Amino acid sequence: MLTEAGCKARRELLWERLPESAQWVLIADPRHVLYFSNFLVNPICFARGERGLLLLERSGKATLLADNFARKCSSGEPFVDDEVIEAWYDHKHAVINRDDALFAAVKKLDVAGPGAVEAEACPVSALAALGGDPSTDVGVGSIVRDLRRVKHEDELALMRQCMAATNAGHARAREVIAPGVSELDVYREVQSATVAAAGTPGIVYGDFRMNTPDLPKAGGLPTDAVFTEGNLFILDYSCVLHGYRSDFTNTYAIGDVSDRHKELFAACAAALSAGRESVRAGVTGADVYNAASKPLTEAGFPAIPHHAGHGLGQGHPEPPILVPASADVLRAGDVVTIEPGAYVEGLGGVRVEHNLLVTDDGSERLDGHTIEL
Repeated sequence: MLTEAGCKARRELLWERLPESAQWVLIADPRHVLYFSNFLVNPICFARGERGLLLLERSGKATLLADNFARKCSSGEPFVDDEVIEAWYDHKHAVINRDDALFAAVKKLDVAGPGAVEAEACPVSALAALGGDPSTDVGVGSIVRDLRRVKHEDELALMRQCMAATNAGHARAREVIAPGVSELDVYREVQSATVAAAGTPGIVYGDFRMNTPDLPKAGGLPTDAVFTEGNLFILDYSCVLHGYRSDFTNTYAIGDVSDRHKELFAACAAALSAGRESVRAGVTGADVYNAASKPLTEAGFPAIPHHAGHGLGQGHPEPPILVPASADVLRAGDVVTIEPGAYVEGLGGVRVEHNLLVTDDGSERLDGHTIEL
């Protein structure tokens, strides 16, 4: 979970970026409500997809707005000074439009003076229900997305929990992958091991697909396809806990594979090392992409056909993006992936990946899985 100190520190950073005239701001994106208050409707519950709003005042006060069932389904205790909770369902009466319950909570706010609204995510009906003098052209959402890049200690603690759980899933995959096993079999084993290691329910998603000489790049959720000898399996998956996530990859041999497969894997592993060595605050996304692609092209394989990595946190992907034309500059506190891949017709595909915390002079590896064919 996020901490009260972390939420309050992020609010202070937001106020530094907002116009001095703004005396309050209404936060509407569920990820940003979480970021500043620790409130998130648990995505693994019957209120999945519902939301709350957050009113922040320059005085330091924070007020959560939600319907009563969304509030009871929070995956963490919110760090706020006040709550405006509107009754939506009481097990006795028919329900109204659930959004209208949230907007009724907004109408109960007593805001004064000029303020700002996260217009990128705020429903028009919520804006209409709001008093005061709301500005919708401040770009609140863009400001918060930029703030989200540099991770605080409570965010990193959550992400480390995701990483440790994902390590366990990769370790289990190594034990069960074999000819005759299906993609879905591996998904079930990986999900079980990941959730057990996390010690709490979580979301497991990603690429769980075998590739072949005829289909060297396959991705997406698992099918009932059965593994066949001599092919490769790319396991590129994430564990999501309380809105934050991991995202790392290894490629596994299904039985015995060819020497050419091994050469392709070795080139990708070298690209992973080169990419990681290039990571530090101040370099651009293009710098990292070029560094990671060089070992592949030197080995006679194509340059990375997709991003060499990306930022990671509540979003997937999020800036910085590590691609040939990226001018994104890495910052200390960014969490990024490095994920070189190569996919060769008539052979197969390989992708490997680290998750790194960017520092002023390099990086810290956050994942602990084995990079080995």
